[in-house]
Amino acid sequence: MTLISNPAPHAPGLERYRALGPGGGHRSDYYADQDFYLFGSELGIGLVLVNGTRIHLVAEPLAAALEDASRRGRRDQVTGILAELGFHTEPLIDDAAPEAPPPRAFSLAVAQTCNLGCTYCYASGGDFGGAAKSMSYEVAVRSIDRLLEGAGPGDRINLAFLGGEPLVNRAVVVGATEYAAEQAARRGVAIGFSMTTNGTLLIPEDGAFFERHGFALTISLDGVGADHDALRSFKSGRGSFERVVERVRPVLAMQRTMQVSARVTVTPRNLNLRYTLDRLIAMGFHSVGFSPMVSAPSGRDQMQVSDFSVMLDEMIACGLEFEHRTITGLRYPFSNMAAALHEIHRGTHRPYACGAGGGYFGVSADGDLSACHRFVEGQSGQMGHIDAGVDTAAQARWLDERHVHRQDPCNRCWARYMCGGGCHHEVIHRGRIGCDYIRGWLHYTLQAYLRLIRLRPDFFDPRAGRPDAA
Repeated sequence: MTLISNPAPHAPGLERYRALGPGGGHRSDYYADQDFYLFGSELGIGLVLVNGTRIHLVAEPLAAALEDASRRGRRDQVTGILAELGFHTEPLIDDAAPEAPPPRAFSLAVAQTCNLGCTYCYASGGDFGGAAKSMSYEVAVRSIDRLLEGAGPGDRINLAFLGGEPLVNRAVVVGATEYAAEQAARRGVAIGFSMTTNGTLLIPEDGAFFERHGFALTISLDGVGADHDALRSFKSGRGSFERVVERVRPVLAMQRTMQVSARVTVTPRNLNLRYTLDRLIAMGFHSVGFSPMVSAPSGRDQMQVSDFSVMLDEMIACGLEFEHRTITGLRYPFSNMAAALHEIHRGTHRPYACGAGGGYFGVSADGDLSACHRFVEGQSGQMGHIDAGVDTAAQARWLDERHVHRQDPCNRCWARYMCGGGCHHEVIHRGRIGCDYIRGWLHYTLQAYLRLIRLRPDFFDPRAGRPDAA
C-alpha cells in the first residue's frame, strides 16, 4: 500500500467517501469505474487501481478529479491523471486465454451416492441426476497416474475425495490415498490430500488415517441444531446434526498435521451467521467458512437478491469480530475474512475465479473428466477421460469463453480481477444474482485491510506467527 497523501480527517468533501460505519458505503456511496474504485475509510480515501489490484490512500482533490473525469466518460483523462502519479502500467491481464497448464489437482467422485437428503444438493442427492455408482479402485489408480503424468520432482499436486458422500466408499479413499502417497514420494512430487464429508460416517480410525496423511478435512455443517437439520437431514427425514457432532468430536481432538474445517452452505433459512460461526469455532474447527447456495438443481433453498443483503450484513458482523480479535492478538478462524485479506495484500489479479478447467478437474466414478466437481455427469463442462487425457480442444474453448474479459458485465466491473467472474457453475446455471453482494464484501474487506495493515502489519508477514495461522 502506498500513501499518496494524508488528508485531514475532515477535508472538504471527504464525507462523500467516508463509510457510514464499518462496511458502510457499498450501498449509499457506491461508485464504480472499470479502471479504479474509491472507498472511504478511517484513514482517508482508498483508491483501488483495477490493473494489478493496487491500493493507495489519496487526497480528496485527486479522488474528486478521478471521479469527475470518469462520470464525464473521459477515460483518457483518468489514464492521464494516473500516469502523472506514476501509476500507468501496461495491462497485466490481456484478452488471450492462458496456455493450458498440465493437471495439478483432481477431485475424485468416489461415491456418486449419499446417505443424506439435503434440500439443495448440487449433486441431486449425491448421484448427479443419474444412477448411483461408486468409483472402483482401478479407476482411482488410473486417475492418480494421469495426475502424476505431468508432474516432476519439486512439483505439487492435490487430490480431493468428494461425492455424494465419499466415506460410502471408504476402501477406495484409503487405497487411493496410500497409492498416491507412495507414487508421489517415488517421483519426488509433493502431494496434498483433502476430503469433504457430511461427517455422519466418520469413525476414529478415519481420524488417525487423515492425521497420518495430513488431510485437509472439510465437514459440511449448515448451522447448529435445528438450523442444520432443516437443510441436511437423513433421507428418512431425521436430523443429522447430533450424529455429526458425535462422529466429528474425536476427529477434532486428533488435529495435529490434519486440519478439520467446517463449511456452511448459506440458504435463506440459516442466515444467522455470527451465531453459527461462534458455535462452530467453539467446537474446535480449525476454520469456518460460508458459501451461498446460488444454484440448486431442484431450485429449493436458493439465495434470492434480498437474502444476499442479509448475508452481507452478517458477514460484516463476523468480519468485525475477526478484526477485533486480530488486533488484540487472538485467533478467530473465519476463513472468508482471512482469505480475502491475504488476497488483497498479495494484490491478487486473475482472469478466472478458480482453476476449474485449467489445472483442476473433477473425475466421475467412471473416469470422465469435467471442469470441476460440480460439472460431474453434466454436459457443459466435459473435458475428456482419464484414459485419453484432457480434451485440449474443449479445454481451450472453455478457457477462452470463461475468461473474465468475455463475461458481461464483468468486463466493466471494478472488481473483475479480484472476483474473476464468479463460480462458472453458478453463473451458467443461475446467472449473476450475487454480484452486489460480492462487491459489498470486497468493499468492506478493503476497509478492513487498511485498518489492519496499520494496526497489525505483522498479520500479513509470512515470517511472523499470524492469528489465522495453523
